[in-house]
Amino acid sequence: MIDLKLLRDQPDVVRASQAARGADPTLVDAAIDADARRRAALGDFESLRAEQKAQGKLVAQASSPEERTAALARTKELSEQVKALQADADAAATALDDLLFQIPNVVLDGVPPGGEADYVVLRTEGAQRDLTAEYGPDFRVRDHLELGEMLRAIDTERGAKVSGARFYYLTGIGARLELALLNMAVDTALAAGFTPVITPTLVKPEVMAGTGFLGAHADEIYRLEADDLYLVGTSEVALAGYHSGEILDLSDGPRRYAGWSACYRREAGSYGKDTRGIIRVHQFHKVEMFSYVRVEDAEAEHQALLALEEDMLRKVELPYRVIDTAAGDLGSSAARKFDCEAWLPTQQRYLELTSTSNCTTFQARRLGVRERVEVGEGKTETRAVATLNGTLATTRWIVAILENHQQADGSVRVPEALRPYLGGLEVLTPVTA
Repeated sequence: MIDLKLLRDQPDVVRASQAARGADPTLVDAAIDADARRRAALGDFESLRAEQKAQGKLVAQASSPEERTAALARTKELSEQVKALQADADAAATALDDLLFQIPNVVLDGVPPGGEADYVVLRTEGAQRDLTAEYGPDFRVRDHLELGEMLRAIDTERGAKVSGARFYYLTGIGARLELALLNMAVDTALAAGFTPVITPTLVKPEVMAGTGFLGAHADEIYRLEADDLYLVGTSEVALAGYHSGEILDLSDGPRRYAGWSACYRREAGSYGKDTRGIIRVHQFHKVEMFSYVRVEDAEAEHQALLALEEDMLRKVELPYRVIDTAAGDLGSSAARKFDCEAWLPTQQRYLELTSTSNCTTFQARRLGVRERVEVGEGKTETRAVATLNGTLATTRWIVAILENHQQADGSVRVPEALRPYLGGLEVLTPVTA
């Protein structure tokens, strides 16, 4: 939820954010009007409520039965009016909340305007292999599924047989490779001061809504209607809800968590896209960083999360680029998002492997996560904290690792940093028997 004070004091900033996202700027004016109606209704209620309390004293002070009867009649009349005004104020507050929940987070200065194709490339790292130059003009570059099947690491045929399209099995070295990646991600997070957490993958509606995932992309989420629970698409959701309704002490620095979980996505609207292999699937595993920080520290924390993601990409020796995502391609809770995309040789394109988002106070306002701050003269008040998230590793990384480190005979070289997590294994060898 956006800051109501910002909406009142700087509506042009919110309008500009809506325009940059390609969203409806008239929602801003509607919310301002609703806020004015709510405040007016609340003022009328409080004024009449004060009169009601004063009238109660007149009943006690009545000097005759007639005065008492008249005072009681007025008290009853006021009581009915107060109830009606309270209902008006409650309705106005509900209308305002409905509008505020439709307005996405206000984008930060410098975020590129536009849609999915309007990102800005911040930097490109690592060299793309010229596999034809290495292995000769007759060499055919194998994609991750062909390599995975040769290694007996990926089985999409049986995944589809058991669960349907976009499901798969990771078997043998495929299972070990995923565990190696995720364990390396946890160790990377630990070294940076994050607390590892195995999170729930089912959450309540208020937590899912609080993180901003029940807006325009709600059709991406699996819902268990019988239990009124949602399957998460990222442990960000459970980690955002971890401190909901709490006042945090951030005087010693941010609260940092690294969540390991299964993730589920319906992939609605992706018909025909990335249907081969395990690029776009319904279930995968991920290690996700999540930080609760003071508002003043949010942008620095965002850069720190991005640096950790790039460190992981360097460890697995992948060529990649970093993009500043355009406003129209941001989720509703993100004020800025950086993606790291690895080079995919068979498709001659970059594939997103990580993203990190600064959600400012948007999620914390919805979930009631606050901190106590000094405001002078020994006084304190509470305010919303900022939340940030970032991916350290997912199942999808296997795609880029297999393709970028493939060798002429179908084997795959293991990046040096990953070898200790695979018992020292240096090469993944095709299974011939």
